[in-house]
Amino acid sequence: MTDMLAGKRVLLIISGGIAAYKSLELIRRLRERGVRVRAILTAGGAQFVTALSVASLSGEKVYQELFSLTDESEMGHIRLSREADLVVVAPASADILSKMAHGRADDLATTALLATDKKVLVAPAMNVEMWGHEATQANAATLEQRGILRIGPNPGDLACGEVGAGRMAEPHEIVAAIERFFATGAPLAGRRALVTSGPTYEPIDPVRFIGNRSSGRQGHAIAAALARRGASTVLVAGPTAEPDPAGVEVRHVETAAEMLAAAQSALPVDVAVFAAAVSDWRPSEPRNAKIKKAATTPAIALAENPDILATIAQAGKSRPSLVVGFAAETDDLLANARTKLARKGCDWIVANDVSPETGTFGGSDNTVHLVSAAGVDSWPPMSKGEVAEKLADRIVARLKAAS
Repeated sequence: MTDMLAGKRVLLIISGGIAAYKSLELIRRLRERGVRVRAILTAGGAQFVTALSVASLSGEKVYQELFSLTDESEMGHIRLSREADLVVVAPASADILSKMAHGRADDLATTALLATDKKVLVAPAMNVEMWGHEATQANAATLEQRGILRIGPNPGDLACGEVGAGRMAEPHEIVAAIERFFATGAPLAGRRALVTSGPTYEPIDPVRFIGNRSSGRQGHAIAAALARRGASTVLVAGPTAEPDPAGVEVRHVETAAEMLAAAQSALPVDVAVFAAAVSDWRPSEPRNAKIKKAATTPAIALAENPDILATIAQAGKSRPSLVVGFAAETDDLLANARTKLARKGCDWIVANDVSPETGTFGGSDNTVHLVSAAGVDSWPPMSKGEVAEKLADRIVARLKAAS
């Protein structure tokens, strides 16, 4: 289970109640398992734990104010709720359960909950009479009907001195519930995915090479997004400074020939995404020793590299159910992408403009167009992480429709 949680992203909402102290232990246990935890601390929650404590354990900024211009420009409530794989409310007070049931959005926590498109798990904590009240029970029933997951509350001694149902589930129990969710609720569980990423380096001599400016950021983000959705993911990565994504099997290569061999060895897969910027040519006769300066400029004969996308897309019985290519262009973007779609034999082309003025190569943002036989779907400018999430969701929908 530990490996399965690696790389997952949880948005933890800490509402008011003495049980808020348990949220600190919950963060620690999740972080030990490789989970990235972002936290929203409500005004009530801040009466029991401090933002500093939460930030120290999570390693992330803690969000508290809805109308914070800085936060809204850097990380608004929409992104907070949608960049998570699961939203956890622990403790979930009677007040926040009521607001969730009635669709209220009067602070950052409830606004994020109303805006999220991800599953929500609540861990109620309150006085036994409050939990047993018909209003709270009606709210809990409403949330259950809407698909909100719940763990607890547990029976036992309460902080108020009474005994009964109302104790927040223990952190290890909440972690176990999160593990169960990802084990059974992941839409790509049981599927295999292949992603290529980064540039290729084609050696001229031991110190020089032909390469390109690809950072690998987009491909790595796609591999991580597919893994978070439960796919057993192999990432074939060219030379890049990007860290290996958690929960992904990474195979490091340098040349196009090595990338093709690694991709073929990963088959069979259900989906293959070729985001790498593969060099089209390589020196046909790389030198074994460094080429020295001479009176005349040395000529470098080039040979064509293998076409990785077309090879896999036309692989017959071992062809993935869905093959996605990338088209990095500097002019006639959509026309070139349509041509590439037909020539390569893939299902989708993700086309993006990599002209120097766009800052796409090496940058954090991207503007893409999803080209298929059905037409062109142009996406607004967004971060490469957001592009990866949206593409992964499209892949989920396509594989589900085909099954």
